[in-house]
Amino acid sequence: MTTRDKLVEAAAKLLDAGGEQAVTLLGVGHTAGVSHNAPYKHFKNRDALLAAVATSDLDILTTKFVEIRVSASSPGDKLLAAIGALIAFCLERPSRYRLVFGAPTLVREHPELQVQSTACLSEIVLMVDECKSANALPDAPTRSLASLLLAAMHGRVLLEAQGQLRPEKGLLSIEENMALMVSLLAP
Repeated sequence: MTTRDKLVEAAAKLLDAGGEQAVTLLGVGHTAGVSHNAPYKHFKNRDALLAAVATSDLDILTTKFVEIRVSASSPGDKLLAAIGALIAFCLERPSRYRLVFGAPTLVREHPELQVQSTACLSEIVLMVDECKSANALPDAPTRSLASLLLAAMHGRVLLEAQGQLRPEKGLLSIEENMALMVSLLAP
């Protein structure tokens, strides 16, 4: 593993443990077990390091989505599996979720993050298109359908994270809500 990779991994661990405020260049160097100057040699600033963490997470999600998309499952099952993987990421790593999906300044200032974000979204769009071809989703603009599904999922994740909508209150889980939405959209 390269020093840069160690730094990204250490930043992700700090992010998971204490949120974005826990990520400092000095702290990352210490956590990675490298010199205190190493982060400064690999990243222009803290935002560049955070962008690298977000890019890495999007790369992992994209790889997972590709694996799902090329599987032998039905188009609807593939889409729900991809949404399920995204929900798991959101709930298991809330600070990284907020970083990946809630930091527009990072996306604007770090083109590599925009490229990886587009690649990740493209996999969802491809699965939505497969669902349309299989008549599992309506014949509406593919990107609009993908955006609708992702917006609903992100909204539902946020409401659960804030304690507003939880399965313990007798409500459907996020995954069940998304499956219901996909079934309601079916022609």
